[in-house]
Amino acid sequence: MPQEQQHLTIRLSGEVHLVQFADRKILDELAISEMGEELTKLVNANEHIKLLLSFKNVEHLSSAALGILITLNRLVGEKSGQLRLAEISPQIFEVFKITRLNKLFNIHSTTQEALSSFD
Repeated sequence: MPQEQQHLTIRLSGEVHLVQFADRKILDELAISEMGEELTKLVNANEHIKLLLSFKNVEHLSSAALGILITLNRLVGEKSGQLRLAEISPQIFEVFKITRLNKLFNIHSTTQEALSSFD
């Protein structure tokens, strides 16, 4: 059963927590902070978490949102978990390339491809 948060939908797909963003534009500082808190809670509650963030609906992403992703990546690593990103639009992926975050994150074209990449 999916967990509905204000900005996120979280559901289990096998062992993987699949997170989808409700907002098309992730720009608002308060919304980004709330998303960060929800994701942090999820990671802290699950040792060895397998987390997949789907950006299917997202058209714009602020630098503050990128900061949350970097923090989340570190936290998942500390919990011996795995993080995957999927379905990032070409214009957002350009930002990942410019900031070299495409080297930090494990990014996949489709959710299905990302799901099958977990150990």
